[in-house]
Amino acid sequence: MIIEKEKVVTLNYTLTVKEEHTNAEAIVEQTDAANPFVFLFGSGNLLEAFEKNLKAKKVDDTFDFIIDYSNGYGVRDEDHVVNIPVEAFVAEDGSIDHEVIKVGNIVPMVDNEGHHLQGTVKEITDTYIRMDFNHPLAGKDLHFKGVVAAIRPATNEELAHGHVHGKGGHHH
Repeated sequence: MIIEKEKVVTLNYTLTVKEEHTNAEAIVEQTDAANPFVFLFGSGNLLEAFEKNLKAKKVDDTFDFIIDYSNGYGVRDEDHVVNIPVEAFVAEDGSIDHEVIKVGNIVPMVDNEGHHLQGTVKEITDTYIRMDFNHPLAGKDLHFKGVVAAIRPATNEELAHGHVHGKGGHHH
């Protein structure tokens, strides 16, 4: 069986990106047999370039490819780094949850038009909180290296829902 549309694919891989200052590869994500990455191929839920590099592979095939940032999460845009008045983070009792609002944390937010966003806290001052709404991997080439662990046909329910059910997948 090969990786193609309507197949459930199980991978074990390491994702690395180059560090800005050292050019050394830093691990961003690593899966293994106990916690593999399982997905429905061709469902439109993953980067197109990721699936293109896996198409037609078989169980036990290895892979080692780089997705250029332009085909990954795009260019970093400094316009997506903004200062938000500290008042926007104050709870009803007048406090700020410093366990949530601290430098480096990713905070779910909603903009004025109701769009859900995730921003990384970059700086906290007395008057504003500097948030970065770029994807954390924007501007970075993605290096995937791993092995195809399993391939199976998707069930009718998985095809109807557009995602994998059961082990490694969605539970509902």
